Amino acid sequence: MTKPILEINNLSVSFFTRHGKIPAVMDFSMTVHAGEAMGLVGESGCGKSTVALAVMRYLGDNGKITSGSIRFKGRDVTSMSETELRELRGSQVSMIYQEPMASLNPAMRVGQQLMEVPLSHEIISNDEAQQRSLEMLESVRLPDPERIFRSYPHQISGGQQQRIVIAMALLSKPALLLLDEPTTALDVTVEAGIVALVRELGQQFGTSMLFVSHNLGLILETCDRITVMYSGEAVESGPIREVFRKMRHPYTQGLLRSIPLPGTDKTARPLIPIPGQLPLPHERPQGCNFGPRCASFQGGICDKQEIMMSSVSASGHFSRCSRVAEIDWDAVPESSSSVEKMAVGDTILAVRNLSKRYDVAANSLFGGKNTGSVKANEQLNFNAKKGEIVAIVGESGCGKSTLAKILLGLEEASEGSAYFAETSGAEGVNLAHSPVESRNIKTVGHLQIVFQNPFDTLNPSHTIGNQIVRALEKFGIGKTPQERREQMLELLDLVKLPREFERRIPRQLSGGQKQRVGIARAFAGKPSLVVADEPVSALDVSVQAAVTELLTDIQRKDRTTLLFISHDLSMVRYLADRVIVMYLGRIVEQGTADEVYSPPYHPYTEALLSAVPVADPNIVKEHIILVGDIPSALNPPSGCAFHTRCHRKIEGVCDSELPPKKDFSTDHHVHCHLSVETLLTMNSVFRIENNENNNNKEVVSPVQ
Repeated sequence: MTKPILEINNLSVSFFTRHGKIPAVMDFSMTVHAGEAMGLVGESGCGKSTVALAVMRYLGDNGKITSGSIRFKGRDVTSMSETELRELRGSQVSMIYQEPMASLNPAMRVGQQLMEVPLSHEIISNDEAQQRSLEMLESVRLPDPERIFRSYPHQISGGQQQRIVIAMALLSKPALLLLDEPTTALDVTVEAGIVALVRELGQQFGTSMLFVSHNLGLILETCDRITVMYSGEAVESGPIREVFRKMRHPYTQGLLRSIPLPGTDKTARPLIPIPGQLPLPHERPQGCNFGPRCASFQGGICDKQEIMMSSVSASGHFSRCSRVAEIDWDAVPESSSSVEKMAVGDTILAVRNLSKRYDVAANSLFGGKNTGSVKANEQLNFNAKKGEIVAIVGESGCGKSTLAKILLGLEEASEGSAYFAETSGAEGVNLAHSPVESRNIKTVGHLQIVFQNPFDTLNPSHTIGNQIVRALEKFGIGKTPQERREQMLELLDLVKLPREFERRIPRQLSGGQKQRVGIARAFAGKPSLVVADEPVSALDVSVQAAVTELLTDIQRKDRTTLLFISHDLSMVRYLADRVIVMYLGRIVEQGTADEVYSPPYHPYTEALLSAVPVADPNIVKEHIILVGDIPSALNPPSGCAFHTRCHRKIEGVCDSELPPKKDFSTDHHVHCHLSVETLLTMNSVFRIENNENNNNKEVVSPVQ
């Protein structure tokens, strides 16, 4: 075997603060070979990014490698001088960060920033640097490279910005590319294109990759091998498909059980969250760090001494588990019992012909006279019933959040209606033309929201108890301060937070705990309808599972209607009773979750599903990469808005006429020019891969 490009041996990294030494990474070893992609996964705070930053020696003033070695092409990075590191960074080792704008200078044109890379690391002329930059823009499949070369970063989309960062990282043809959550902030369709691009360019340039992510599906699709980290240690490592098929550490298995895979269901096969949370560095237990959260923990064995990585197969599969030979890895946990499916009630929200348009001047700042109209929502029609979870999915800019703002009274619709019956049989309120300041407290209490980012929704200087009590006061719940305090404590019980949290302030809580407080406040007024706007997208997969189960438990208990806005189609499939798919302000498909996730599909739904990373090596799927970005709502295409990116477009029809509605059942409707016969011939995006006798034979049966 060739010598590794990257070889990390027994690495330990600590940060030195005023509170003392904080060990972030301990006894970590890993190798990456030429042309290989290694995935590094684990919860936030486990040390993934610290490992990547240690490779670049970007640990800041208080970070220090305390022991071990990092060798790049045989050279010890830990002993390099600053001059040697400058020669290494950007030329032989490049890094792509999570937020592209953190890597781009907003005051410089894209072309100037691209040209800096070869000009800094090579003896090269400006003309040659420009030519190579334009060629790289073509390689990362950006439309009109010359226009983008002349543009500023703010003039291009988020997906295009990330492609620019990838182009910058690859311009010097590095031997090693470090990717730190490079697609987290992107739409699932853009993510699919970026992942395919990175994989293809890695093969083209022979670049080795270290891919840091919490998305197991993304790692499975991208990487050759995987290393799983927990609390600063590697706990499992090996070939990607072997690790996924034969997991040999309880933490790896716990991560997978926290993810909604094809076949999981909120009633028949609920998610199984990992209990507890990641220990703080100074609170790590003796023996196995995962012991306090592990269902297979055994006193006297798991907590006796430090546990080392040990081989579990001849193919390079290792595990840090002292009971690896004793655990029944195929056993189904008792907590995975099913729950009874809840019957839905009468319609509680009826949206009819709802449209929202914004009049925009060509240059409103300077009083321009030419105006245009941004069609954020156009002729929306749907119902939501009592106790139902209705999911709204689509890319950024499709109108999901605008619809939520109208329902919450933060925007007023241009036309149409959205009648909301606060309680069964009560006279409805037209939310479409009812600003929040004109709504009575009863309507506000019955219609609440759980926000995407729990960090921005809590007052940092007030205790958790005070913030929940204030919501109770607003909704007139409880006659005395003591009654409201009792209600607040019951709400903490409801969201499974200790009662002593009433005295804590937000900075003393984790992200998942803050989101639980947000849910407690939203349900304080016993709402009939809750808008959940990406409520778990900012959380780790293990915390996602716990918060999702909590949300559905409360929703089931109170028979609350949930409007779930998300771009995570795996979570939507798991949670939703009905699904609404939006594109450029219009609904293109809606129906029950079973109907929308099985053919026939709208071509846009088909592309969305194909872009979902699936963390199951036995599932194969169609790969449909959408070309281009979602068009501008200020100047939408004629005919079907999706025709500019559609892989099933009918020339001369889709680009000139609005698509008709095709009804496949009472609930399932598709707006498309394709004939019913053509739509019915579609195959499932997902298929089961038959691995009996290792023949890898595919069967074309849809995954249910």
